[in-house]
Amino acid sequence: MLLAARMRQLIDDGELPAGALLPPDRTLAEALAVGRTTVVAAYDLLRSEGRITRRQGSGTRVAGTPVASEDLPADPIFLGSLETRDDGVLLAICAAPGEPPPELAEAYTRIIPELTAISGDIGYYPYGHLSLRTAIAARYTQYGVPTVAEQVLVTNGGQQALSLLAHALVSPGDQVLAEAPTFPGALEVFREQGAVLRGLPVGLDGFEAAVRERRPALAYVIPTYHNPTGAVLPRLDRQRLARAAAAADVPLIEDEVPADLGFPGQDRPTALAAYGSSVISIGSLSKSIWGGLRIGWIRAAAPFISRLARLRAVHDLGGNVPAQLAAAHLVPLLDSLNVGATLQSRHAHLTTLLSEHLPTWRYPTLTGGQVLWIQLPSGDGNSFAQTALRHGIAVLPGAGLDITNTSADHIRLHFHTPEATLTESVTRLTKAWHAYRAPTTAPIPARPAIAI
Repeated sequence: MLLAARMRQLIDDGELPAGALLPPDRTLAEALAVGRTTVVAAYDLLRSEGRITRRQGSGTRVAGTPVASEDLPADPIFLGSLETRDDGVLLAICAAPGEPPPELAEAYTRIIPELTAISGDIGYYPYGHLSLRTAIAARYTQYGVPTVAEQVLVTNGGQQALSLLAHALVSPGDQVLAEAPTFPGALEVFREQGAVLRGLPVGLDGFEAAVRERRPALAYVIPTYHNPTGAVLPRLDRQRLARAAAAADVPLIEDEVPADLGFPGQDRPTALAAYGSSVISIGSLSKSIWGGLRIGWIRAAAPFISRLARLRAVHDLGGNVPAQLAAAHLVPLLDSLNVGATLQSRHAHLTTLLSEHLPTWRYPTLTGGQVLWIQLPSGDGNSFAQTALRHGIAVLPGAGLDITNTSADHIRLHFHTPEATLTESVTRLTKAWHAYRAPTTAPIPARPAIAI
């Protein structure tokens, strides 16, 4: 039985700890969109194996004595979606290129003479290699944000950038303002630091009032090709938000990871950092080049960058130097790689198929980005995701991206994959939707999963 096998794995891996209370038969059946007999049979099998106990009045629990344990931030869905699967399931969870562009191999070829010429260099660069910091600074300057290398810290991807900032700026119990919905990886980072998350509409509308009421430690925003809605914050709103953050002395983290994913003909909006001194920008090559390169960065005032470098050195001393040398050749090429044109073509292909096969699904019109924020006409994303998984495709339910609990009827679907894969994805989604039966009771609140 698939359900019993999955629960067995969660129990054996410790994701369902000893003593954990499991949902009642009917509630779990509704949440997973399966028959109650399926849940009963799974529970009976697990009880016969000694993995769970069932007692009248105390419910169904994982067998064993409960022990105090730290709540690990990484959801098993997240971990499973980061590696290639061999079970035939299509992963529509992690929005990232499925293969590196040829320019990456060419960049590594170009740095061979640089590597062979290294002498008297131990290779630790807590700030990042100067050549890459200089290239990143030049790109900010090119797009209206004068920057020098001393204002740039290179990280192992955008996720490490967020983690370093959370460690530097957030203490347990601090308030953090974030958009609802938003990038779930950021929410997990802030939760790991013990932050109290407060959700505002996309674009942080209502920021000034929230600052007066909450006195947050920081705010987090994705102003360009927002993940997951694809929204782009207008220029006047950028100015107002950045200046309000500066006036209130609230650090404002501007996530620019999707900013290089504009469709052809779209001008790149000026970064928030151009309008306010309290803005801290983060970026990455994971979406525009390849996640395996593990290159990200933070742009901020030079004294704060020095503070982050000291913190970073405690964790890993520095990043991969060959990767940084290669990235220094790639950053100046970002505008010529035609990533946006590829994404626009795939977006058009996906939306054409959805209009034909799933016409009741609703999603915003996009000018860039890599994901669709889809509103289902009935039911909820958590239970539909279970049905979709049984039909061979993994999608991200909207509940895990929204700290205000108002996106339960959404799913996130990315189009950073070849058209043939998108066609098969829609085929499986269509079959899943026709088989789906919306729960008649409120869905079980799901612990948000990290996703990229």
